[in-house]
Amino acid sequence: MKQRTALYLLFILLAFSSCRKEETEFIQEPEEEVLVANSNIATLIERTSSNDGSVDNIVDRANCFDIAFPYEVNVNGTPLTVNSQEDYAFIECVFDESDSDTDTLNINFPITIVLADFSEIIINNIAEFNTYSSGCNGEDVADDDIECIDFQYPIEASTFNPNNELLETVILENDNDLFDFVQDINDDTIVTIDFPATVILADNSEVIINNFTELETTIANAINTCDEDDDYDYNDDDCNGCTTAQVEILLTSCSNWQVDKLERNAMDYDDAYEGYDFNFFTDGTMSVFWNTTTVYGTWATSGSGNNIEVLIDVPALPLCNNNWILHEIDNCSDNTKVDFRVGDDDRLRYENDCN
Repeated sequence: MKQRTALYLLFILLAFSSCRKEETEFIQEPEEEVLVANSNIATLIERTSSNDGSVDNIVDRANCFDIAFPYEVNVNGTPLTVNSQEDYAFIECVFDESDSDTDTLNINFPITIVLADFSEIIINNIAEFNTYSSGCNGEDVADDDIECIDFQYPIEASTFNPNNELLETVILENDNDLFDFVQDINDDTIVTIDFPATVILADNSEVIINNFTELETTIANAINTCDEDDDYDYNDDDCNGCTTAQVEILLTSCSNWQVDKLERNAMDYDDAYEGYDFNFFTDGTMSVFWNTTTVYGTWATSGSGNNIEVLIDVPALPLCNNNWILHEIDNCSDNTKVDFRVGDDDRLRYENDCN
């Protein structure tokens, strides 16, 4: 029994000695690997991980909060339950059904709004809603959140409190976890992150981060490198993920495209090419057939995202010819619509039911 007790005591002493060594090593972490409360890097992390209220501007037109799922709205007379961000696209589809009507969206109260710090508030009526939304910055007004860079999760962090000698490891699974974690740091706590960590830039490229100095530089350099979309124009980012390959495959895989809408210099020519079949070929040529007539032209794509340009040149049909900018690929109904625009006065939209 004495031998067993001695072994237990020896184990405890060894464990205690080992823990003290680990704590000493933790305290002596290099400065660039320690997160200090209220430091510039701590503030940048908070701003990057804060809740982005502009994501649902199509619903609430408020940049400083979003609405917690699920909730119900009425869109142009159509009731809809919003269960996820994917439903914002359906709301836009309802809005886009007609270009001549006045779009309306009414929120069914009560709802719960989520503020930038992830705190939640129950809103019971439109008056309470307006009180909170009026406190948000307006369209495209600079705000605190940084949206052009994101953290890749999970992130492992460690904290050590020398007052009570408590060492703790924390797994951060999302922005809310990280935001709360940084908010809770105080002057008595030593905090590190298990580097390397990964951040994702606005172009979806990834950057490996090895310490807080690198993280501070990377976040600072990412500020204002993208359109944070803090406006209420839900149509201005419809092709964020569009590619020239996508456009080329779509136009060439379907035959007999019809002109659904055509405007030049703010003049309406929707019926100018009624009954004309437009066909796009992989070699960059195109044909247009109507009645017994066939004419030919060329087409080409370039650019990416919301800056894809489609050059159409059919000499016999001058109203179609332009360096068009791809505005949207609309798959809201049984028909696919490819919408091109140049400024506010020129528009060409093709329609096809092949998809």
